[in-house]
Amino acid sequence: MRDILSDLSEAMSDPDPVRRAQIQMKRPLPKRFYKEVSTDRTDEGFRILLDGRPVRTPGKKLLAVPAQPIADRLKAEWDRQGEEIDPAKMPVTRLVNTAVDGVADNLDAVFEEIVRFAGTDMLCYRADSPDGLVARQREGWDPVIRWAADAKGARFILVEGVMHQEQPALAIEAFSAALAAYRDPLALACVHTVTTLTGSALLGLALAEGVIDADKAWSLAHVDEDWQIEHWGTDEEAFRRRELRREELDIAAAVLADIPR
Repeated sequence: MRDILSDLSEAMSDPDPVRRAQIQMKRPLPKRFYKEVSTDRTDEGFRILLDGRPVRTPGKKLLAVPAQPIADRLKAEWDRQGEEIDPAKMPVTRLVNTAVDGVADNLDAVFEEIVRFAGTDMLCYRADSPDGLVARQREGWDPVIRWAADAKGARFILVEGVMHQEQPALAIEAFSAALAAYRDPLALACVHTVTTLTGSALLGLALAEGVIDADKAWSLAHVDEDWQIEHWGTDEEAFRRRELRREELDIAAAVLADIPR
């Protein structure tokens, strides 16, 4: 079983969902080798068992999560597999593998990367025209900026255009202090996923805090893109890439909501 899971590692871990799909299409899928999927609880968390044997990550670590609802999501993915194991249909497993194999051993680096995102956060960079886009950014993004300032003490500077603006050190420190509440591998993996998919650490934190939901985070992340689509349209490849990214965000948001706080 471990060898099969190792064979799946590349297809399940590439950060680009389109690249993952391409990898998966190029290689034969492994045959399903188990009949029964179950869960149990140990000191290490809630495990997934295949015919009574615990699942390991591609890095040979125990696949364990901090809450039964997340284990249920994992179990459902493994249960749904047919005659073959298709990593494209296992987004929760992929996310947990990332947390266990990658984030756990690089917690500080992942944390600091999210903080760096906040220093150049998309929500702080505003268009100066056309008026419709300016208004849409203001209406959508200003409430999140105000929440960060009022609730977290993170007062960010807004800029017109794309020229880099150094954010106040106090704002970054306040953001970092708020993010520290999610400094565990799975929660941080979820926030990092949302941050990279949306281009905004502020949206990632607001989602984690329950200030916005996945639908709102997605719509706020695509204010500019939606404006362009409304005026210029889109193509099938771009639309498919967007669908895959939305699926990733929804999974991260759902798992994040299941983590006990």
